[in-house]
Amino acid sequence: MVKTQIQVPEKLFRELRSFAKQREWSMAETFRRGAELLLQVYPQASEPSSADWTPPTSNRVGWKGLSSEELRQAAFADGDPHLA
Repeated sequence: MVKTQIQVPEKLFRELRSFAKQREWSMAETFRRGAELLLQVYPQASEPSSADWTPPTSNRVGWKGLSSEELRQAAFADGDPHLA
């Protein structure tokens, strides 16, 4: 067992002391149980990948069948008529 010293805000300490007293736990037991709960609720993060991340690709993305001029005309057709 390791002995340590921590600092907590006074309000939190009072609430924890009341919580521990209701359950007939020591403050040390209260903090141990809190730490165990944190480790259960927040699992350890996975190891970072050594490879650079790249976004997924899809073969269904793009403007297949449109020439660059047809694509340009389609874009301007959807635009604000006041900008034409």
